[in-house]
Amino acid sequence: MILDSRTLRSSPESGERAAYDGAKRKRGAKVHLAVDTPGHVVALHVTPASTDDRAEVGRLAAEVQAETSDSIELAFVDQGYSRPKPATAASAHGIDLEVVKAPEAKRGFVLLPRRWVVERSFAWATRCRRLVKDYERYASTLAGLHMFAFVCIMLRQAEKLMAST
Repeated sequence: MILDSRTLRSSPESGERAAYDGAKRKRGAKVHLAVDTPGHVVALHVTPASTDDRAEVGRLAAEVQAETSDSIELAFVDQGYSRPKPATAASAHGIDLEVVKAPEAKRGFVLLPRRWVVERSFAWATRCRRLVKDYERYASTLAGLHMFAFVCIMLRQAEKLMAST
């Protein structure tokens, strides 16, 4: 399991959900995502962009365990989740967090093991124009559109797999 979030820029329709994310220097909504190793969505929820990623780990871990019948034991996260609070929140649901760190002598783009899967899933979602920016009035609509996009992506992948056999 891999956990991460991304911030979508807001539009006038975003309303009260549009908040400022100081780390990304964007005003908008934040999409928190949990994917399995092939990159398929297991859990997803939308919050204002000012919400701390570490504060949402418990909620995301609870959704993951509910969807997988408590079968997940390990989740990979980036360095933003390296404090004790997210580890405690995840362990309350039976998940250990493993922080994937960037190398010390980093120059330019470095592919991090395991972490690229969730980044690829976000890139897949970005192919849908409606998901590039937060155009929705309700967070539930934005989350539903993300799930619909990921279902379409999974169906396309299954179609390719069936055609090759």
